[in-house]
Amino acid sequence: AAPRVLNVNVGVLGHIDSGKTALARALSTTGSTAAFDRAPQSRARGITLDLGFSCLRTALPPRLGAGPGELQFTLVDCPGHASLIRTIIGGAQIIDLMMLVIDVTKGMQTQSAECLVIGQIACQKMVVVLNKIDLLPEGKRQSAIEKMTKKMQKTLENTKFCGCPVVAVAAKPGGPEAPESENPIGVSELIEVLKSEAYLPSRDPSGHFLMAVDHCFSIKGQGTVMTGTILSGSVSLGDNVEIPALKVTKKVKSMQMFHTPVTYAMQGDRVGICVTQFDPKQLERGLICTPESLHTIHAAIISVKKIQYFRGALQTKAKFHITVGHETVMGRVMFFSPALADFSEEIQENIFDFDKDYLFQEEYLSKESNSSEENKENNQAGEVQLPRQQWALLEFEKPVTCPRLCLVIGSKLDTDIHANTCRLAFHGVLLQGMEDKNYTETFLPKLKVYKLKHKEGQVERVIDDYSVIGRSLFKKETNIRNFLGLKVKLSTGENGIIDDGFGQSGKFKIRIPDGLKPDTKMLLTVASKKKSKAGKGDANKEDESSKNDSTQPVTISLLFKRYVFDTQKKMIQS
Repeated sequence: AAPRVLNVNVGVLGHIDSGKTALARALSTTGSTAAFDRAPQSRARGITLDLGFSCLRTALPPRLGAGPGELQFTLVDCPGHASLIRTIIGGAQIIDLMMLVIDVTKGMQTQSAECLVIGQIACQKMVVVLNKIDLLPEGKRQSAIEKMTKKMQKTLENTKFCGCPVVAVAAKPGGPEAPESENPIGVSELIEVLKSEAYLPSRDPSGHFLMAVDHCFSIKGQGTVMTGTILSGSVSLGDNVEIPALKVTKKVKSMQMFHTPVTYAMQGDRVGICVTQFDPKQLERGLICTPESLHTIHAAIISVKKIQYFRGALQTKAKFHITVGHETVMGRVMFFSPALADFSEEIQENIFDFDKDYLFQEEYLSKESNSSEENKENNQAGEVQLPRQQWALLEFEKPVTCPRLCLVIGSKLDTDIHANTCRLAFHGVLLQGMEDKNYTETFLPKLKVYKLKHKEGQVERVIDDYSVIGRSLFKKETNIRNFLGLKVKLSTGENGIIDDGFGQSGKFKIRIPDGLKPDTKMLLTVASKKKSKAGKGDANKEDESSKNDSTQPVTISLLFKRYVFDTQKKMIQS
């Protein structure tokens, strides 16, 4: 039997030019010579450049399994930003360990912070590598490394990587132009740290098969081979797999792992799958899966959390780059929260309840956000009440194909790459996708997100004890018919009902079922008398009288809620 190979996927992340690729190269070269004296066949192979993923093999430490075996680190070099997000797609935890590469002369940079954010969302363990220590003058090198190590530990204090190892290296002393004879510094120590951090990743063969293909090529007389990493589920010889982007289904003819034919592979494995009669040019990279397990959606409801390093508010109606599944598309967002009464209620994870009412928000609520009016009224202390969970409706500019419960990341990738700011804005889980193109008609009306509306007007005059005329509540062109029967409250405490329009200028009649209080009536009578008196005199007098007039006008307030997606725009009062 072939020796057991435990594969651990290591994401190599870092700011542009921090030396990620050089480090991957140094690791795999060192790894494939020094550690392989016991395994002549692997030494003969030299460096296994596993299709853009370099590999580093070493003996399996006893704590990870009995008997002979190899520990293989697949180094997933994540160049630049878009592919960085793409590598940790779909919430599939295929990166088991993250190496954050920092240029020791520069420290944390914009993208290093972004990598850290992504790591926190997608990965459990991290090793920080301070690279380019050859650029530090010999005499001050040690103290500079110590200083930067402390600084990094401080940065990581409030993250889940608190206390992670920090290793100093020079992957390519002298820089890219230096001769190959220059040996890397600190790399074998780094390999020991990686070995000590390696763990048996938890893998789950159940669920739908989903694989991220990163290469596709044909082999004469065999067929087309697709290589990549299995994100979820498992695959066996003879299974049918779908290439959803092309709506094609193919049968698995043969499979290989580490140059050895296999009949089965599962989540986390790197595998080559051979199919026949398929032109490799059609799929350079993308997803393959259990037939019909992915859906293509035009909009989605997601649970949402703001990324703390993103500066600025997350506004409803704003556009973001949305990474979902294997794709990044532009999308518009609308944020909403539980109804006020449910702010502190426990919310079930990964389920969206369409029976509940939700409150529309102009922006994602956070400690920094301007609290909405309703919150202020309920909470005089000015403390912003934050809900336990918030959601967003995403509407994509073009449809995306993705698994059903996948990781979603929203970013502003059009921000200047050199601006020192985190471009990742929020992350969440896709709870409900909308496959119907006409989702605005067929689906959105089921989503009960409401806005609270508050209008104010004034009492113009009294008709009798049970009715008054109001003004300034509606615009002249408003159709008052829609508002008939709605309840209003006077600032003096009476409850009223909008009974009818009055004249053409947006005035209206209010019925007061319990009658006006004597004080109110007096107040209103005095006010209207003063008005008519001032009208008879000359203009100067009018000014005087309004100065002495201490009577406050009686205001009318109308409160109702309206569901954002209700086609009939009904006004609802509790």
